[in-house]
Amino acid sequence: MVALSRRKALIWVLLLATGARAQATLLELNTASRAQLESLAGLGPGLVERMLQARTKKPFEGWQDLRLRVRGVGPALALKLSTQGLRVAGQAWNSPAAAALAHSPS
Repeated sequence: MVALSRRKALIWVLLLATGARAQATLLELNTASRAQLESLAGLGPGLVERMLQARTKKPFEGWQDLRLRVRGVGPALALKLSTQGLRVAGQAWNSPAAAALAHSPS
């Protein structure tokens, strides 16, 4: 029984460590450096350049603003980037389909 308790404790420690690491890797698009953005899977130099140029004109207000102002950012890429910890104006990507389901009457 003691071995089972140690195993459970180890699992909890690993889960907590993973959660802490995930929270530590959040990255705000409006303040991220070129190198930080290029480290994300799905962002190459060209797309990062378009993001940075748009950001210098005006900070992004949210994911929809990013998608309207930067060519190449669609729902699939937004989800992929958000899953990696990218935030736009502090917000994670919330797809329109998921939002519609959340607000639909049951």
